[in-house]
Amino acid sequence: MSKIIMEVERGHKRRGRLPQIEVVDLFCGIGGLSYGMKTAGFNILAGFDTDWTCKYAYETNTGGHFFYKDVKKITGEEIQRLYSKKKNAIRVLAGCAPCQPFSTYAHTNKHKDKDKYNLLYEFGRIVKEIHPEIVTMENVPAIASFKLKSVLADFVKVLHEEGYQVDYQVVYCPDYGIPQTRKRLVLLASRLGTIELIPPTHKKEEYVTVRDTIEKLPPLKAGEACISDPLHRCRALSDLNLRRINVTPYGGSWKDWPKELLLDCHKRKSGKSFGSVYGRMVWDEPAPTMTTLCTGIGNGRFGHPIQDRAISAREAALFQTFPTSYRFFPNEQEVSLTKASRYIGNAVPPRLGEIIAESIKIHIRNN
Repeated sequence: MSKIIMEVERGHKRRGRLPQIEVVDLFCGIGGLSYGMKTAGFNILAGFDTDWTCKYAYETNTGGHFFYKDVKKITGEEIQRLYSKKKNAIRVLAGCAPCQPFSTYAHTNKHKDKDKYNLLYEFGRIVKEIHPEIVTMENVPAIASFKLKSVLADFVKVLHEEGYQVDYQVVYCPDYGIPQTRKRLVLLASRLGTIELIPPTHKKEEYVTVRDTIEKLPPLKAGEACISDPLHRCRALSDLNLRRINVTPYGGSWKDWPKELLLDCHKRKSGKSFGSVYGRMVWDEPAPTMTTLCTGIGNGRFGHPIQDRAISAREAALFQTFPTSYRFFPNEQEVSLTKASRYIGNAVPPRLGEIIAESIKIHIRNN
C-alpha cells in the first residue's frame, strides 16, 4: 500500500479489524481492477468475461477463477455460490462494462450495438438478484453526460430502489498517482451507509510523469524487442514512417512535418483537429490515455519522447500501472503486440483498483 493511502486511512476512524472482503468481477478482462483490489488485501473469488484469452492473465495474477461467460447468461444464484458463508464477510460486486457502447457515437446509434448497450442493465439485474453489500463500477466519463433517461441514470435508480447509497464522480487519473491523462467515471454504492472515493493522493506538482515511468528502460529501435524483457518490444515502422518520426521534434506531431511527408487527411480541414496524432510524448508530464491502439504512432501521441519509435507494450503497461511482475501471456517470448495492446488499453489501471478498494475499506471501518 502506498504511503499516501496509509496517511489517508489514518485520517479516518477505525473500528476494529476489517472483515473478509470478497470480490466477484464482471467484465474482468485481464484483471486490472481485481489485481488492484487484491493488492489492497481483498479476496478475489472470480472474474467473468467473454474474451477467453484473458483467462491466463486473470487467474495467474489475481488468484481468482476465470469464467468464460456472457453476463446475460449469468444468474444471481451462480454468483451467490461463489461467495463464502463466513459470518460478517463483505460481498463486493465489481465491474467495468465495455465502454464502447457509451461513446457519443454509440449513444446516437444505439441500435447498431444493442446487446453491448444493455450490459449495464444486466449488471443491475445481478445486483437485484444477490444484493451484495458493495457495488463498484468504472467506465468512461461520457456515460455521465447522457440525458436523464440514460443507462447510467437507470442503473443508479436500480441501486437506490434496492437500498444502496450511491456516489459517482469523474476521476482524473494523475490525481491518484496514475501516469496518464485518463479520465474515468467511478461509481461506489453501499447498503451499509454513505460511501465515497478517497480524496486525491497527488497534487499537480506531484503527478507521476513519463520520465518517472519509462526513462530507465533499455532503449529500442523500431521493431526491436528487449532481450531481458520480452514485453518491452515495439512495432516496426515503414521507411516513410521512420522519416516522419525522425523529423518530429520533442513534444511535436505531424504538424511539424514538411509538406511532402503529410498524409492526405491532414491536408484537409477536417484532419487538422487531430493535432496529437504521430506525436511524441513529453518527459515531464503524464502520458496520454492508453488505448487498445497505443503501440502505434498513427493512433495518438504514442511516440517515445526521444527515440524514433512508438512506445513498447511494456511502457504502455507501466503507464497503466501494471507492475513488471504482471504476467500477460504464458510464453512472453511470443508476445502479440496487437493482443498485448488490446489487453492493456482495455484494462482498469490496477492503481485505480487499489484506490477504489482503499475507499471501500475506509467506508467499512466507518460503518
